Amino acid sequence: MSAVSPAARVAELRAEIDRHDHAYYVLDAPTLPDAAYDALFRELQALEAAHPELQSPASPTQRVGGQALAQFVPVAHVVPMLSIQTETDTDASGALNFDARIRRELDLPADAPPVEYAAELKFDGLAISLRYERGILVRGATRGDGATGEDVTQNLRTIGQIPLRLRGHPPPVLEVRGEVYMRRDDLAQYNAEATARGDKTLVNPRNAAAGSVRQLDPAVAASRPLKFFAYGLGDVAGWEMPPTHAGVLDALAAFGLPVCEHRAVLAGGEALADFHRRIAALRPQLPFDIDGVVYKVNALALQRRLGFRSREPRWAVAHKYPPQEALTVVEAIDIQVGRTGALTPVARLSPVFVGGVTVTNATLHNADEIERKGGLCVGDTVIVRRAGDVIPEILGVVFEQRPATAQPFTMPLFCPVCGAPAVRESGEAVTRCSGGFSCRAQRIQAILHFAGRRMMDIEGLGERYVERLVEFDYVTGVADLYRLTLDDLLDMKRRADERDGVTPETVKAGQVATRWAENLLAGIAASKSPSLARLLFALGIRHVGESTAKTLADWLGSLERVRRAPAAMLAVLPDIGQTVAAAIAAFFAEEHNARAIDALLAEGVRPCDEHPPSARLAGCLTWEHLYAALGIPRLTPLRARQLAALVPGDRLAQEGVNAAWLSAQGLPAELIEALTTWLQQPGQRGSLAALAVQRQALLAALPVAEKGAETVASAVAGKVFVLTGTLPTLKRDAAKDRIEAAGGKVSSSVSKKTDYVVAGEEAGSKLDKARELGIPLLDENALLELLKGVAAT
Repeated sequence: MSAVSPAARVAELRAEIDRHDHAYYVLDAPTLPDAAYDALFRELQALEAAHPELQSPASPTQRVGGQALAQFVPVAHVVPMLSIQTETDTDASGALNFDARIRRELDLPADAPPVEYAAELKFDGLAISLRYERGILVRGATRGDGATGEDVTQNLRTIGQIPLRLRGHPPPVLEVRGEVYMRRDDLAQYNAEATARGDKTLVNPRNAAAGSVRQLDPAVAASRPLKFFAYGLGDVAGWEMPPTHAGVLDALAAFGLPVCEHRAVLAGGEALADFHRRIAALRPQLPFDIDGVVYKVNALALQRRLGFRSREPRWAVAHKYPPQEALTVVEAIDIQVGRTGALTPVARLSPVFVGGVTVTNATLHNADEIERKGGLCVGDTVIVRRAGDVIPEILGVVFEQRPATAQPFTMPLFCPVCGAPAVRESGEAVTRCSGGFSCRAQRIQAILHFAGRRMMDIEGLGERYVERLVEFDYVTGVADLYRLTLDDLLDMKRRADERDGVTPETVKAGQVATRWAENLLAGIAASKSPSLARLLFALGIRHVGESTAKTLADWLGSLERVRRAPAAMLAVLPDIGQTVAAAIAAFFAEEHNARAIDALLAEGVRPCDEHPPSARLAGCLTWEHLYAALGIPRLTPLRARQLAALVPGDRLAQEGVNAAWLSAQGLPAELIEALTTWLQQPGQRGSLAALAVQRQALLAALPVAEKGAETVASAVAGKVFVLTGTLPTLKRDAAKDRIEAAGGKVSSSVSKKTDYVVAGEEAGSKLDKARELGIPLLDENALLELLKGVAAT
C-alpha cells in the first residue's frame, strides 16, 4: 500500500466508507463488521490529519463539524418550496374528487384512459432542501416561508441517511426536497436515556425533528436520532430528467438518497382511494408519523401543463385522514405518583371517542405544561387528540366555554400518598415527592431498584414477590426485607394463592414447599455487606447513578461522611455539580429517608469497604472551592479566590461580619452587597458555620498521602466510556469494573462528552450515535490494550 499516494488512498477510503454508510443507513443492511469499518474510518482520519490539503466537506469524517452558530443565515430558494393543497374530504370521495378535477383541467373526455398518478405518504416532520453541486452536498435549508429558508447545513450533515456525496453520475446541480423526521421508537429511546441523565425530554416526533434541525449547535443535532426521506426536486441543471415523478424518485434512490418504500403508481381515482384505505390500515404499524397521503400526476409533462394555482400546484393534493381530535370536559385532575416520585397531574375526562377508542384520561405532564395550555381548570372544555394515534393528549382549552364554576388547578405542596413535601428543583419542570422509598406509591419500584443486580444484588427477589410483599404489608420499607422470616414468606404465598383462587399441587398433596423461601432469605442475608458504592446507588437518590455513587464512596469513604456532607462540600467533588449535590444533601436531610437508613443499619446492613476519605480531598476543600460552590450571586471563581485569601468561612459566618467589615478587607462594593444580602438570609450563617465544622472534621480524617498512591492508568483515567453490544470474552460488568479500576467512567448513553465507545456484536443505536458524533470506537482487543497494567477485579 506504500506505493499508493495519500490522495489516491483517501479517495479509495471515502468511496468505500460511503458504500458501507449507504448500506447501513439507507438500506439497513450492514456490509462490514464494526471493527473493520472503524479501522477504515480511523485510517481516513489519520490521512486527513496528516494531509490537511486533502480534507473535503464531502468526507465521511465531516459528519459532525463546525462551531455553534450565533444565528442562521437566510437562504433564498431558487425554486420556491410551495405547499400543496389539502383535500378536506377525508373519505374515499376525496380521492375521486381530485381525479375528477384533474380530468376536467386536462379537458379529458369521459372515455379517455385513466390518469396515472404517483401516490406517497405525507410525512409529519420538517421539510428541507438539499443542494448538491457536482454530487457534493453544499447547502441544506429549511422551507421557511417558501421563498426564504434558513441555512442548516451543519445540522443536516449529522444525519447519517443524508449522503454528503451522491452515488453514480449526478447532474451538476441537483436540489433535493424531502422531510426530516424522527421515528417513534427512536424518540422513546432518546427520552428514556434523557430521563436517566436528568435531561429535558422531547415532546413528540414532529417537534423533535423541527427543533433538532434548528439547533445552533450541531453537536445537539448530532445527538438526536433523525432520519430523512427524499420526495421531490427543486433547482436542477444539466440533467435530462426522467419523464415521470416515479422515475425521479427511482433516480434519487439510485443517487443514494433514501426514498420511502410505501409509494405506488396508480391509474384513476378508485385506485387512489384504495391506496388511501390501505395506508390507513397500515398507519398504526408504521414506525413514523404521517397525517395523510399525497397524490401527484405522474407525468412531468402533464404537471407542467397543469401548472400552479396561486402558491399551490394543480397537479398534487394531500389527502389527509380524519382528525384525531375531539372536544370533551375535564371532570377532575388527579395526581399520580410515579416510580421516581414524579407527581404527574392527570385529567379525568368525560368519555369521548377519539381516533377509534374511547378516551377518559389524559396526562398533563407538569405545572409548566398546564400553564402553557392557559392554566387548565376543572370544568374546562378541552381539545383532545391521540398523539401518534396512541397517547391521549390535551391540545388546548376552549376558553369561551369556561364555566363560572371552573376550579383552577395548582400542584400540591405535599405528596398525596405519603404526605412528604413535594419539591421542584431549580431548572426542572417536574415536581417530586421527597419521601423516597418510604412512599407507598414508589415502594415497589424502589425495592426492586434496591434489590437490583448492580445495587444490593438480592438474588431471587423479583417483581412478583415484591408486589406481594408490599400488597400484604410485609414490607413498608427496604429495612423490612431483613426482618422477614420463613413464616412470613410462606404466609404471603398462602394469602396470594387464596386471593388468586390457586391451590398448588404441593398443598393438594399435603405438603408445603419451602425451598424458594429459604433461598430468598439466604439471598437477602447475603446482601447485608455491600460495597459503599452499591449501597448508595441502591438508595435511589435523585441524580445518583453508579458513577456518582462510586465518586461519593471513593472520595468520602463512609456512609456517615456522605450523610453529613453539606451540599457545598459535595459539589466540589469531581463531576458532582450543584444540582446533584443539592439533591444528595436534601435526600439525607429528609426525615423519612434518615429513618429508613437508620433502620437498615439497625438490621445489620453495613458497607464492607469503608475507608478513610481520599487524600485528594485536601485540594478540593479549600475555601476558594467551597465559596464557589455556595451559589452566592456575583461570587465568580476569581472573586471566590480573592475572598478565600482574605477571610475563611468560619470567620465569614460570624455575626460581626457586615458590610463595613468586608469593606475594610478591600472587597469590591458589588461583591460586598451580594455577600451581605446572602448572609442576611435566614439560616445562611448557620449553614456556613456547619460547613466549616464539617470541613475541619474531614480534613482531620484525611490520611497522609504517599507519593504516587493515587496514580491510575493515564490512558483511561478521567475518560468516559460507553459499552454497547456483546464483547467476545469480557462480560459487560467485568469491562465496566476494569475501566473504573483504571480511573475511567462508564456512561449509559453517548454524548459529546463520551471519549470512547466500546462496541461488540449486535451493537445498537449507541454505535450509530457514536459514528454520527465522530467518537473513537474500540473493540475488545483495543480496550484491553488501553487497560494494560490494570489488574482485573
